[in-house]
Amino acid sequence: MFNKVLVANRGAVAARVLSALNAMGIASVAVYSEADAGAPYLALATQTYAIGAAPARESYLNTAQLLEVVRHCGADGVHPGYGFLAESAEFAQQVVDHGSRFIGPAPRWLAAMGHKTQARALAAENGMPMARGSVVLPEDPEAIAIIAAEIGYPLLVKPAGGGGGIGMLPVREAAGLLAAVERSRSMAARGFGNAEVFLEQLIERPRHVEFQVLGDQHGQLMHFFERDCSTQRRNQKVIEEAPAPQLPRPQALAMADQIAAILQKMGYDNIGTVEMLLSANGEFCFLEMNTRLQVEHGVTEMITGVDLVRAQILSAAGLPLSQCCDTQVKISGHAIQARVYAEDPKNFYPSPGTLTVFRPPQIPGVRIDTGYAEGRVVTPHYDPLLAKVIVHAVDRDSAITQLLEALRGFEIVGVKHNIPALLNILDSAPFRSGQLHTGIIGEITGRPA
Repeated sequence: MFNKVLVANRGAVAARVLSALNAMGIASVAVYSEADAGAPYLALATQTYAIGAAPARESYLNTAQLLEVVRHCGADGVHPGYGFLAESAEFAQQVVDHGSRFIGPAPRWLAAMGHKTQARALAAENGMPMARGSVVLPEDPEAIAIIAAEIGYPLLVKPAGGGGGIGMLPVREAAGLLAAVERSRSMAARGFGNAEVFLEQLIERPRHVEFQVLGDQHGQLMHFFERDCSTQRRNQKVIEEAPAPQLPRPQALAMADQIAAILQKMGYDNIGTVEMLLSANGEFCFLEMNTRLQVEHGVTEMITGVDLVRAQILSAAGLPLSQCCDTQVKISGHAIQARVYAEDPKNFYPSPGTLTVFRPPQIPGVRIDTGYAEGRVVTPHYDPLLAKVIVHAVDRDSAITQLLEALRGFEIVGVKHNIPALLNILDSAPFRSGQLHTGIIGEITGRPA
């Protein structure tokens, strides 16, 4: 078991991991940038270390500085949270080479799944259902046009590295193809330092359904059912729920079992999520695999009763799956998570500022994951996520009602926030019906989201 774990992250996920370590009796180390000095979650850590200026590249992405803290404090484990370095094969390998353990999949899995076209090829090779797509596009415009024609329009241009919806551009006819490719390359280069892009079949009005898995270092792997993450703006999730509404249980379980069997055969060895698109005709196809803890892991914890962070840590420590968690999990009730952002509810643009008032509701059964407190500053340097609000109820209607109550109970002054938009979405007829798809926010609001 670990003696001391450094949490290489900030905000809500740092608070979540530090709480899990405390519950397990493991000493913890929190790091913080100048912008996060005095953050409330730092009090959860056994030790804290300043790691640099506010810009992420000077602090949370500064691997040399992080590894120096690991050396200085004697941490034998590093938990990356999500975002930042969580899926960096290079950082994971540096941690291992340093003599510590990376709390996540082996570096080879981060490398294999971190590049979208390589991940698609690996998934297809092992029997995962796939949509039509390409390899990394060449420079030759004529070759690009031929590749696009072979796949067929409409298409989606996607960066081969990175995520978060950045650089994903739809193309509905040949006339707009090359301009979209160049724009996507530019966005990918700025966002991820990698200008490689590829083409993928554009599935109209799909559902975004993902499957949570956990493997160990002894050849065993299991799934924890599915989550529906279709409610998105700019290809980024806003509301997630489990189980997926209006999805027949036999179909959901069959897909979950297939994914688990494939990944167990491949030897996947820690936490991960396989993201799938579900077409209107009921066909699943592989989107990508996230080799880390997900922002929305809490809804799966709620319906299964499994502490996924604890299970992830135990697996990374080398314990067999049977000692990491209950391997006979069942679904209990329904859970929904809403992400509360410091952003304009009309256009979803970030709204940095000082939280002169920040008072989340105190409601039994409502889980609030946050890294903020009243008086803290929401800086433009990081994702503007203020809190994750997670509810669990006997059924979906009850969960929606409880989530609406919780969101209405927030008091936030000093920044704009998206709670008005969340209330509008949750209480709308399309959302209430459970007929979800990735364009549902635009359908509800009447404008692109």
